Amino acid sequence: MSRAAGREPRRLTRWWRRRSLRTRLTVIAATAIAVSVFVAFQVAIELLDRELQDTAENQLRADSRVLATNAERAGLAQVQLPPYPGSGGLVRVILPDGSTRTPAGQPALPPVSEGAKRVAQGASADLMESNDSDDGYLVYTLRAGDGAVQAARIADGSTNNRFGWGMLLIGLLCVAGGALVGRTVARTGLAPIDRLSAAAVRVAHTRDLDAAIPDEGGGEIRQLIQSINDMLAALRESRRAQRLLAEDAAHELKTPLTSLRLNAELLIRLERRGTLDSALPPESRTRLLNDLGVQVAELSTLAAELTDLARGDVSDQSTEVLDLADVVVAAATRGRSRVPDIEVALDVSSVWVSGRPAGLQRAVLNLIDNAGKWSPADQPVQVRLRAEGASAVLEVDDAGPGIDAADVPRVFDRFYRADSARALPGSGLGLSIVQRVVDAHGGRVTVGRSARGGALLRVDLPAAAPPAPIARLTAGEDTAVR
Repeated sequence: MSRAAGREPRRLTRWWRRRSLRTRLTVIAATAIAVSVFVAFQVAIELLDRELQDTAENQLRADSRVLATNAERAGLAQVQLPPYPGSGGLVRVILPDGSTRTPAGQPALPPVSEGAKRVAQGASADLMESNDSDDGYLVYTLRAGDGAVQAARIADGSTNNRFGWGMLLIGLLCVAGGALVGRTVARTGLAPIDRLSAAAVRVAHTRDLDAAIPDEGGGEIRQLIQSINDMLAALRESRRAQRLLAEDAAHELKTPLTSLRLNAELLIRLERRGTLDSALPPESRTRLLNDLGVQVAELSTLAAELTDLARGDVSDQSTEVLDLADVVVAAATRGRSRVPDIEVALDVSSVWVSGRPAGLQRAVLNLIDNAGKWSPADQPVQVRLRAEGASAVLEVDDAGPGIDAADVPRVFDRFYRADSARALPGSGLGLSIVQRVVDAHGGRVTVGRSARGGALLRVDLPAAAPPAPIARLTAGEDTAVR
């Protein structure tokens, strides 16, 4: 039974949620008016009932005072009681012996109550009481002489009934009118929403993101339209970025794939002819195989960088407070394992930041790889990490030729490679990934010239408080990874 009772509210809630906004507004308006009319009806009935009660009581007191005055003059037994005219108030005289006198032809009143008897005996001056019988008499007893006089009226509820039926009819008309007004207001107020919905459906069906929704209405409607237009603009920018990425990726993949295909076709053709050993001496064959390995490695790197760049976020990892020095050391170790010829000199201090370890390590590794391409064999890549105010500052410099001033504005563009870097391995995505990672962490990356004449890339990240007291590395401590 309790489960069935519990399902009813949920069923009603589901039904309500499935209704249209117009229906909801109409029901809400009609319900609000119905509640208002009901409350007003109850208050009006209560006020009317009290007013009629006060009027009746005042009239009974006045009638009783007139009769009591006459009784005191003529005596209770001799006071004249005119015959009952057939309507109006009722009177009765209570004699000292407890008997009563009533006008001729008057309907019988309820028996004298104990309270009325006490008034007649002089225990109290007067008494107003109501009878709960079907007739519903209202009786007022007033002390007069050695007894008492009474005035009574039948409590007539016809006035209240007529008023109640009138209020009910008015209430129904108000509810119907409220529902009609609510429906009209809902239709008028939701007209811009209908047009907005139709425009959104049209955009969804045509996939035309350039079709901005016309700005109409005001207040919240205008804000909603502006928000949707902003969303369409963001989608247009996202589609444009995807198209550019696909075009750039196709362009960059074409060269290594063509070279790889030509070398593979050469090997296959010579093998089919049986002239592989004679046409390719061992030195040439080794060089060709090395070229194939380099091309495959370049394609793998390019595919990984394209995947990182195409993803919506820097990493699937959640943000955590970490020591950036650990990230830099791990990236330097990976850089040394990937390119044994790279020598990395570290000068790092413990600086805590809030970020994603994998994304930050990839950014540092790309900076080290980029510097390693340009550093001479006898000059290490220098990596420095320190705290400056509220920032963690990472600097990576090399002893190469540096970056030309004309190339600085585009050094972080995707697939951009300076003319001097065309002959070097790489996809032109490394520094673009660095900038994206740094931007995602609320930092900034800049390009300058190092004291050794090469490029100096500086990353500024917001520093964070360490999770617990940590013994910091001594400033200036050098670590070399060879």
